[in-house]
Amino acid sequence: MKQTEQNSLYSDLEKMSTQDLLRGMNTEDLKVPHVVSACIPAIGRFVDGVVERMKKGGRVFYIGAGTSGRLGITDASEILPTYGLDGAFIGIIAGGDGAIRRAVEGAEDNPEQGWKDILAFNPTPEDSVVGITASGGAPYVTGAIHNARELGMLTSCITCNEGSTVAAEAEIPIVAVVGPEFVTGSTRMKAGTATKLILNMISTSVMIRLGHVKGNRMVDMQLSNKKLVDRGTRMIIEESGMKDYDAAKQLLLRYGSVRAVLDAMGIGK
Repeated sequence: MKQTEQNSLYSDLEKMSTQDLLRGMNTEDLKVPHVVSACIPAIGRFVDGVVERMKKGGRVFYIGAGTSGRLGITDASEILPTYGLDGAFIGIIAGGDGAIRRAVEGAEDNPEQGWKDILAFNPTPEDSVVGITASGGAPYVTGAIHNARELGMLTSCITCNEGSTVAAEAEIPIVAVVGPEFVTGSTRMKAGTATKLILNMISTSVMIRLGHVKGNRMVDMQLSNKKLVDRGTRMIIEESGMKDYDAAKQLLLRYGSVRAVLDAMGIGK
C-alpha cells in the first residue's frame, strides 16, 4: 500500500471535539518539516542544476494534477511580482486552467497529455521540469517527466511515496514520505504542506542564486500596490542612508525598482 493511502493514526474523527481535531492535525503537521529536511540534498542538487540552465535562458516547468498542480501554479505565479522575472517558472495543471478552481475528472490519467501541454511552450534541453504528484503515479505527470528527460531537460519530482513511478522516471527525485494523513488519503494535508515547502525552497533558492535578492531584500519586486511601494521605499532608505521618505519614494517611482535606484546611486552591486 502506498504511504499516502495508509490508514490515519486517528480513529472515530467524527466523535472528536473541535479542539481534539485541531490538536491532531497540528501534531501531524509538525512532522512535515523534519521529513522535508531529509530531502535537502536532493533539492540542492536540483537547484544547482536549474541555476546553471537558467543562466543560459532555461525555464522551470511545474506540472501536476489536482492539489499538486495548483500548488505548482501558485508558486510559479509568484515569481514575477516577487522577483520581477516573467516566464521563468511556468505552472501547468492537468485539465488546463479550468482545473485550478474545479476538478477535471480523469485529466490526470492521460499519459500523453502532460508532455503535449509542455510542448505548447516550445521546451529546450536548457529547461527543467518538476513533476508534482503526491501519490507518485499520476500518468499525466509521469509521462511528461519521461519525455522531458528524453529531450535532455533536467527532471525532478516531488512525491510522498517511496518506490513511485515518477521517482523512477526523474533524474533527481525528491521524495518526502510524510506518512498517513489525518484524514486517510487526503493528500492536500501533510503531502500538500510538504509540497508547498519544497516548492518555496526551490524557487526562492534559485532566485537568490540568480541575483534577485540583495542582502535579504527583494530588489526586483514589482511595485504593484501601496504596500510594495512602501516596502521598496524603506529598502532604499536603509540601503542608501537617505533621510527623506518622500524623496526616496519619488526615486523608486521614477526608476521603477529598488535595484534600478540603487544602481543609479552606485550602490547596487
